[in-house]
Amino acid sequence: MPVTIDQALDHVLKTARPSGFEEVDLLASFGRTLANDVISPDDVPPFANSAMDGFALRAADQQGDRPRLRVVAELPAGHSIEEMLVPGAAVKIMTGAPLPPGADTVVQVEATEMAGDDVVLSAPVVAGINVRPAAEDVRRGDLLLSAGDVISAANLGVLASAGLARVEVARRPRVAILATGSELVPVDGFPGAGQIRNSNSFTAYGQALDAGAEPVLLGIARDDAEVTRTLLRRALEEDVVVTSGGVSVGDYDFVKQVQEELGVERRFWGVRTKPGKPLAFGVHGETPVFGVPGNPVAAMVTFEVFIRPLLLSMLGRSLVWRPWVWAAAAEPVRRTTDRPELRRCLVHRREERWVFTTTGPQGSGILSSMAVATGLVLVPTGFEGADTGEPLPVMLLSGSSDERPPFPE
Repeated sequence: MPVTIDQALDHVLKTARPSGFEEVDLLASFGRTLANDVISPDDVPPFANSAMDGFALRAADQQGDRPRLRVVAELPAGHSIEEMLVPGAAVKIMTGAPLPPGADTVVQVEATEMAGDDVVLSAPVVAGINVRPAAEDVRRGDLLLSAGDVISAANLGVLASAGLARVEVARRPRVAILATGSELVPVDGFPGAGQIRNSNSFTAYGQALDAGAEPVLLGIARDDAEVTRTLLRRALEEDVVVTSGGVSVGDYDFVKQVQEELGVERRFWGVRTKPGKPLAFGVHGETPVFGVPGNPVAAMVTFEVFIRPLLLSMLGRSLVWRPWVWAAAAEPVRRTTDRPELRRCLVHRREERWVFTTTGPQGSGILSSMAVATGLVLVPTGFEGADTGEPLPVMLLSGSSDERPPFPE
């Protein structure tokens, strides 16, 4: 008996296990998931420095409306001065250079003029101006990033500024991707009568990468039990298995039969949803095994809803769900019958509220409608239809959240 979407998700997420971790060079960590909290070993910056090109001085030495001080040295970035700044003196300083001992203020060069060896300020300035204090950004012992964070470009800079040349990241789960069906030919092949090119492996490849996993393409298993058995046995060597096609009730659908022969324990077969009803899921030891439908849209939607959260959970992420919003229909909403529907849609803000329109015909083979979609509108079972303006929950197809969308039953 088919299960609900939420029941299926509960089965799937129970199998999530940590993917392990590995240490990598900092540049190789971009887009990866941190395995552990990262504590700063240093202050950033490690010394007080100038935020401007100008003159470093002691604020207490300013006298009169146009203070005048003797310039005793010039200090470019990357150099330092050890001698204490004497009263009445100033140092010409460049952006990023450390403040001379005793100096507490920097006057930007535009607010000064030279008079021989002296600098004349256009007006007195406030003490501490244009000075970046030591540890202004980060203090030694501060938490820089937390386990489960995804390393962004800014994170790379933060880690580099603290001197962290290598970091521990979650190992990417390896996802075996296997398409099934004698009707499929490779992307560079020429389809014969009744044949089509294999697109499901490519969409799954992109979706696995997007979820932080490492896809492993295993090609196409034609409708032959022995071929399917050989390739599926190879697939079971990876962390997660995703096969597409072969999970319906046709005479040549061998995937379920071969899974059982190889010891895959079935958790469910069939989900009350459209598209994606034939989805099958089981485990082989600790390896989650998915049999997604062969129709391209159904394959993508089931990956998005069921497989993506699992992969993110294996990486230790806390934000495993897509964000969702209430959006008003900008068109009449069709009725549903015996299953809830996840309809491809375009969702955007209009006059401070979210609105959606579907991407056109919702057939499971219309992959182009998925390519332009920005959300999935969640329509419950037995929905009677509605006019324009009806609010419905929409799961966005970008971003991450810690809140599970309200999937309909």
